[in-house]
Formats: sequence, structure tokens, C-alpha cells
Amino acid sequence: MYSEDDLLPISALSQLYYCPRRAGLTLLEQQWGDNVYTAEGTVQHRRVHEGGSEVRRDVRIYRGVRVRSLRLGLAGVIDCLELRRLEGADSGGTAIDGVTGMWVPVPVEYKHGTTRDEHEYKVQLCAQAVCLEEMLEISLNEGYLYYEESRRRLAVHFTGELRRFVEDGAHQLHEMVRSGVTPLAQVSAKCRKCSMVDLCGPRVSATRASRYLASILDEIARGSR
Repeated sequence: MYSEDDLLPISALSQLYYCPRRAGLTLLEQQWGDNVYTAEGTVQHRRVHEGGSEVRRDVRIYRGVRVRSLRLGLAGVIDCLELRRLEGADSGGTAIDGVTGMWVPVPVEYKHGTTRDEHEYKVQLCAQAVCLEEMLEISLNEGYLYYEESRRRLAVHFTGELRRFVEDGAHQLHEMVRSGVTPLAQVSAKCRKCSMVDLCGPRVSATRASRYLASILDEIARGSR
């Protein structure tokens, strides 16, 4: 179990599975860079969180809901949490103070752009669900990724495999913080759209830096002969 002081942001899981070096730069070196995609995403999330709550007969909507898991050492904010009323004697839901019936929580994470199947976003959403499960002592089956530009939802099922990615990712993040070592860059097509490409210097860190260090070690070895 982790303490409140040890909690790492759930969003770092998304960074990790997009690029481990990106996660290291944000977590360890407190660096961040914006581009048009991240800037628009920030505005979108702010607008969603400020949207307030909605109450309907069978659905209640809450925005900007804070969650955490002391078991995994993660904390974050759910963009939109829908509570759906369970019919009859169905079990598996949770009670709400002052409201009759049982309700099942459904987390919804808002994303910028058009609908796309991206693994790191699914892991992030599943981590939010795992936090809710721990806090409410319930089990959740699915949530949604909502893409603003296409105005469509992508259903995400919280499978055992996806939960293992959450567990493994949380462990990797805490190990990264413990070691204090930012991972080296792995050059890929993702670098072109990454808002931190200038801060990261992927081609320098992945190739030139390694060759430079190798030349230094070679000189030291020759000098010791």
C-alpha cells in the first residue's frame, strides 16, 4: 500500500504507454511542452470539468471527480462520471446518500480529435475504474472514451488483460520515480506529433548521445593502458 504522498497521476500511465521517455520527462524532470493538440485538449478538459452536474431520472452526471488507489499508488480526475440506476434487485451497484436505489458508475474520459483506438487511453480509463472500485468496493465492467471532434463514444471493456497493463504500468512509474532515471528515447512515428519533441531531442538522445558516451569511454580505456 502507498501513502497519499506517494500517489502518482493516472495521466502518467497514458504518457508511459505512449512513450516511456515522455513519462520520465514529465514526472522526473517536470518538463512539459504544448502544441496545438495538447493546448486544445487542455481547453476541452477545463470546459468539461466546469460543466457542473446533471440529474435525470435514471442517470446522474458528475464532472471532475477525483479518485485514487492506495494499492496502486495512483490518483487522478475522471472527466465525467455517469451514475446509472440499476433496475429491480440487481446487485453490483453503489448507494448514493439521500437518493433511493442502487447505481452503477460509468467513467467517461474526454479526448481531443476524432475517434481512434489508442491503447494508452484505454489503460488510463481502466485505471480510473480501478480507483473507483477500490474506493467504492464494487466491480466495474466498462467505460467510454468520448472524442469531441467526431462526437462519438468508444466503449472500453475492463478486461483482465487491460487491468494487467494498469498494474504493470503503475509499477513501472513508481520504479522510474524510485530510480530517478529518465528513459532514453526510442525514435518512432509518434515523435512527429509529440508536443515534447524539442525538449526530448529523440534523435540526439537515442543516437548521438550514445555514440558520444561510447567515445568518452573509449578514450578513458585507451588512456588507462
